[in-house]
Amino acid sequence: MPTLVHEFSWPDRVVVGTIGLPGARTFYLQVRAGTQIVSIALEKQQSALLAEKIDEILDQLISLEGNPFSVPTGTPTELVDNDQLDAVQEQFRTGAMTLGWDPTTAQVVIEAYPTADPDDDDELLAEDGADGPEMLLVRMPVGTARAFAQRTREVVGAGRPICPSCGYPIDAEGHVCTLPEN
Repeated sequence: MPTLVHEFSWPDRVVVGTIGLPGARTFYLQVRAGTQIVSIALEKQQSALLAEKIDEILDQLISLEGNPFSVPTGTPTELVDNDQLDAVQEQFRTGAMTLGWDPTTAQVVIEAYPTADPDDDDELLAEDGADGPEMLLVRMPVGTARAFAQRTREVVGAGRPICPSCGYPIDAEGHVCTLPEN
């Protein structure tokens, strides 16, 4: 079966955002080009790692002699996007992701694949009735990638505060520290 590829080569918007309250948030990678919007669910840890690795790629590119790709060291203010997610219709829940660099277009490339469903036994059917597996392919220029990473770090960091003693999140209702008292 052919793979249904949701491809965005020069998206108008690419962000990570959440729905729900801290402690019960669902993270989404949302991409928009014109009227086409794709939202895929991912884990908080996937979001954090994606931002970290994008910054690592961009920082490595800056260190190349002459910065040939004009990679910004910080987030260009005109690319900051603090708006809420557009209407979310989850396309799939992310399993594996790959991250790369395309030097021919000077773009960061993200590929996201759905989690494997052990109950499907190779009979993959998309929810909209299309046969075959699907994936998301996003290509974004360096400035957009830098802004994406910054926003993603902020979204991840906006969760529940962490207990300084045990390192576990503190819920709004309170927290019972799991470390024995000294």
